[in-house]
Amino acid sequence: MAADAAFLAELNAALAAAPVLVHGMPVLVVERTRVFETARTLRERFAFDMLLDVTAVDWLGCAGRAARFEVVWHFMRSRAPARLRLKTEVPEDAPAVASLTALYGSAAFMERECHEMFGIRFEGNADLRPILLYEGFTGHPLRKDYDKRREQPLVAYRDGTPPG
Repeated sequence: MAADAAFLAELNAALAAAPVLVHGMPVLVVERTRVFETARTLRERFAFDMLLDVTAVDWLGCAGRAARFEVVWHFMRSRAPARLRLKTEVPEDAPAVASLTALYGSAAFMERECHEMFGIRFEGNADLRPILLYEGFTGHPLRKDYDKRREQPLVAYRDGTPPG
């Protein structure tokens, strides 16, 4: 559902961030220090009541990028349906951003997965245990510099039975 000009102007005025339309969806790019405040405004003022997805992009080796990582959130408003994408850059030397679990309970598992796959910490999420990989897995498999030939140790199943 394409965003209208009035909605985009209202977003810009409220957030001091000019949305760009990508395939009809507004995309906001904010400083990582403004992620939580922006998400709160999206929820409280613009009624974006659903967080659909949290993911990241590893831009390693891509020229012209200021930061290695980008974290991306997709929101939806169920009343007066609309979707919106929020993005922020996250540097390699401090891969952390605010958690949105206080605003959206659904963020908990998605942040865990993003942390596990990319190594990005979500400050304020009290449970960043592995969700897909096992405890002790080394590395972050969706990072571009992860060695796909690397062998991980076989570990016992949670019930204690050995693999194989």
